[in-house]
Amino acid sequence: MTKFVGVLTAGGDTPGLNAALRGFGKAAIEEYGMEVIGFYEGYRGLMQNRTVRLDGSNLSGILTRGGTILGTSRDKPNNMPMGGQFLDMTDTMVENYERHHLDVLVCIGGGGTHKSAAKLMKKGINVVTIPKTIDNDLCGTDHSIGFDTALGIATDAVDRLHSTAHSHHRIIVVEIMGHNTGWLALGSGIAGGADVILIPEIPYETQSVAEAILQRSRGGKRFSIVAVSEGAMSVENSLVFKQALADLEEAKKGPDRETAQARVQEIQQAHTANTINLAAELEKLTGLESRVTILGYVQRGGTPSAYDRLLATRLGTAAANFIADGLCGVMVAARGEGIEPVKLEKIVGKRNVVPVDHPWVVSARNVGTNLGD
Repeated sequence: MTKFVGVLTAGGDTPGLNAALRGFGKAAIEEYGMEVIGFYEGYRGLMQNRTVRLDGSNLSGILTRGGTILGTSRDKPNNMPMGGQFLDMTDTMVENYERHHLDVLVCIGGGGTHKSAAKLMKKGINVVTIPKTIDNDLCGTDHSIGFDTALGIATDAVDRLHSTAHSHHRIIVVEIMGHNTGWLALGSGIAGGADVILIPEIPYETQSVAEAILQRSRGGKRFSIVAVSEGAMSVENSLVFKQALADLEEAKKGPDRETAQARVQEIQQAHTANTINLAAELEKLTGLESRVTILGYVQRGGTPSAYDRLLATRLGTAAANFIADGLCGVMVAARGEGIEPVKLEKIVGKRNVVPVDHPWVVSARNVGTNLGD
């Protein structure tokens, strides 16, 4: 009997999404004779029933293309913006799933996408997920689609900043994506030879960073590269934020919930200027001119690396294999050289953070990189 399978890409765009769609679609159609329906713009497309039938013609020639032919959005099934309100549209999605007589829905995305998939699963939708995120913060998988490409882009940026820092005897502070984990900043900082690397998992002392820069200056090195993860915080700010999160957790079901939520959002909003403020402080403490570079969305764009194309193809074809074998409710995880199914309930709501004793951290310290502590 022919299986009918839906597929969507959700969350932030990431290099390798098209490669994953191609790998999954070609294997599902050519190897197993499945019918594959793509939903545009993530869960919003599933809610609006905006579809395209995937076949050899629209899956051809997309392996090397960045972005996603299906488009994406960050909309959540249970909190969908609709006419100025946020509504739970899960039941509508279930209706559309059933309207197409789908056997399984494949959701390609990061942490938020996996949470949403788990919610749909509780409503009776069979799901299989594929991990993608440049942040590398998904639990249960060794690698996520997009991380390798973003790591290469960020490393190239740090490489290029060395020449201008050296020419002008400056401190260059470069902000690197990663959300609330430091994999991207740590990896690109080490690979690019950054002198200071600041990540969320290790709160920093600004004075310690300034002293490391002054030590370099005294040793005749008149420039420094500071790689900052967007989620990195000073020790003081980290304590304030942790307390705000604890207050929100305590107030979740009480009358103070909105006040606690507003406090968390206030801190997060103020943090968006953290890198600029840090550069100004370092300039004041060291007497050296500082400049800020925020890489931003350039890290999400462009052609996926060879590794990401390979990983996306492996994960995509494995998803088709799992569906053919009747598996659902799982994430397709890269484990070592193999691929394994991991139950969604084991990984949803968890983050893969950088352990403070991780080999990358140890290596950074061994080559004299300052981590702000």
